[in-house]
Amino acid sequence: MTVNELVARSLTSSTGMLSSTLADFSDAEMMVRPVPAANHATWQLGHLVVAAHGMLSGSGAPLPALPAGFAERYTKETAGSNDPKKFDSKAELLSSLTWVNEAAAKWAKTLTAADLSKAAPESLRSFCPTVADVLNLQAVHMAMHMGQMQVIRRKLGKPVMF
Repeated sequence: MTVNELVARSLTSSTGMLSSTLADFSDAEMMVRPVPAANHATWQLGHLVVAAHGMLSGSGAPLPALPAGFAERYTKETAGSNDPKKFDSKAELLSSLTWVNEAAAKWAKTLTAADLSKAAPESLRSFCPTVADVLNLQAVHMAMHMGQMQVIRRKLGKPVMF
């Protein structure tokens, strides 16, 4: 297995694990906060899509644009909203996360060692110095949010996973 294949597999397997974590959530359950100041799963999924899209396209991944208004629905300012009408459905969000990560995985497989070693966008370099680091961050970022969603599972009384 090449490094590129490992990075690609990491992106797609993380997406699969996150989808499994949320498979038995209704759209209403996606809006549950484990504690009052925590983010609900709906906002977290949108945030993951926006963050991945921005970091990856900024690093050179040929991603199509997000739908109009998508990024604006998942900002720090919207994180406190409890109105499900202001967000996309779970199905729409998982579909968006899947296409972003599948496109990133496809792109990752094409990169050379020199491409992976290129500097990340300036705004990311303090914590992701290279394109390889940006790709790695995508799976790590999803895992961090998946942990938060596991806490929501517990609050809802759903079976423990992973």
